[in-house]
Amino acid sequence: MLRIDNLSKRYGNHLVFQGLTQAFPPGCVALCEEDSTGKSSMLRIIAGVIAPDEGDVWIDGHSMIHSPVQAKSRLAYVPDNCLAFPAQTGRGLLEQVASEKNSAIDDTVLDLAYRLGLEPHLDKRFEQMSTGTRRKVFLTAAALGEPAVIIADGPSNGLDTQARAVLAEQFRIWSQDRVVLFASHDYELVQACGARALNVDELR
Repeated sequence: MLRIDNLSKRYGNHLVFQGLTQAFPPGCVALCEEDSTGKSSMLRIIAGVIAPDEGDVWIDGHSMIHSPVQAKSRLAYVPDNCLAFPAQTGRGLLEQVASEKNSAIDDTVLDLAYRLGLEPHLDKRFEQMSTGTRRKVFLTAAALGEPAVIIADGPSNGLDTQARAVLAEQFRIWSQDRVVLFASHDYELVQACGARALNVDELR
């Protein structure tokens, strides 16, 4: 469902990683190593936010280089920074993602929003929300369109105890038939969702 093929990335003279190759079957995988190992850069490449210097990413059989629209339609991404659109409301983001994925904000999506405690905040602008609430919006958006691959950078950052428990349960559910790949130092989350811990250097 997710395959990375010979990914390389550098910033100026700094080589972040080179030759990353791995196929991910359905399941939950956590990148738990320390900072400055290229985790966020790799996740952003997989999500199609930045381009690799070499290599390609395949999402559910679609190349991110040659078929980016199709690849991104099968992908959900929860970024580390959830304040890209300060004036947008939470409901507005959900409607935008639903439109992009030709999907609907159905009962399953609304139930996740309810369990995360998001409903009272959906009509707030992102600039009015706490860090955790912004992340809850993106986590709820990840349920739209039944993506084959869910990518998340620091998914539990800013979440309260109840929301972290809901997130772990949701990751377990998704990982039964999808790939959930996330970066986090939250070892309780890693254990709670039954994720397999992996280092970037192991992806060769």
